[in-house]
Amino acid sequence: MDLPDYEPPAEPDRTPRPSVILSEPATPAACAADYAAAGPVRAELDKQQRRA
Repeated sequence: MDLPDYEPPAEPDRTPRPSVILSEPATPAACAADYAAAGPVRAELDKQQRRA
């Protein structure tokens, strides 16, 4: 009995990459800037939760 040829799928690239999150210190100013920039995201989440 002949078995069919099988090529396994290619392995994903798991090369470690530097993390932007870890490379920058978490300062109160950086956190405040992130919070201020996320206003539209919070508004959209609120709108979606009201529909549910």
